[in-house]
Amino acid sequence: MVFQFIKSSYKKVKSALARARSFLGTKIKSLFSGKIDEHTLEQLEQTLYEADFGVKTASELTKKIRELHLEHPSYKTQDYLNALKTELVKILKSCPSTHREYSELPQVILIVGVNGNGKTTSVAKLANLMVQNGHKVLVGAADTFRAAAIEQLEIWANCLKIDIVKGSPKSDPAAVVFDAVSAAKARQCDVVILDTAGRLHTKTNLMQELEKMRRSCKKVSPHSPHETYLVLDATTGQNAIDQAKQFHHFTPLTGIILTKLDGTAKGGIVIAIQRELGIPVKFIGTGEQIDDLEPFDPEQFVDNLFD
Repeated sequence: MVFQFIKSSYKKVKSALARARSFLGTKIKSLFSGKIDEHTLEQLEQTLYEADFGVKTASELTKKIRELHLEHPSYKTQDYLNALKTELVKILKSCPSTHREYSELPQVILIVGVNGNGKTTSVAKLANLMVQNGHKVLVGAADTFRAAAIEQLEIWANCLKIDIVKGSPKSDPAAVVFDAVSAAKARQCDVVILDTAGRLHTKTNLMQELEKMRRSCKKVSPHSPHETYLVLDATTGQNAIDQAKQFHHFTPLTGIILTKLDGTAKGGIVIAIQRELGIPVKFIGTGEQIDDLEPFDPEQFVDNLFD
């Protein structure tokens, strides 16, 4: 089963990236409007680094602009911007797809992440997106450590008019996962989305529990979970990459849901995440409402970083 989502809203993505565009686009346009010399190039590299592109990408993009200037000394501001955008899209598209197509239903999506990153809300937003695209969805409230998380997801499920399977607070989350996948299969759902407890990526025992939940999925559906998405807070910058590395070590990730992109001027973190981890960003949060989750589109994203 392959999920074909409606193309993301250009207007919403543009609005979410307003701060990043104000910081990055405005500053780079100003640099390119003057004389291109080594001082300018140093400032460019510093700007890219401060926008969380990462050291390697900032250095490579600066090198590209230096070479272009030597080859085409008459280039104007827009020529350099177009070159930057082309390189960034190329980087984003070079990230290999992690999608594995299976015919079995339901498709099981495991959602992981630390507390405070918007994990439970992202489960609801993703469920809404699936429903809007015509899929029958069930959610599993396996964050049994936080009663508030169960209540929050139940409220969302009622609003979306979708089924929910939940456990009692402090109960075994792996048992909730097993029950949720079993219920989704029995009710002929297309998708089951599993919320899990927020956990510090530095706590080995909690991270190992994720593997137990994966085993519970497989008892019902042998190839599941079909997708494992890590929810990351874009405002945490480079720390998000450290989180992702630890989660990926314990449970192979197939994608990233990047939240709070509307609250940061550092849009380069998207490029850094995909570049350093080889894990694609699948969805981006564009606001706080239930429909503020958009499928990630590289060209659209890069356009809205600068224009």
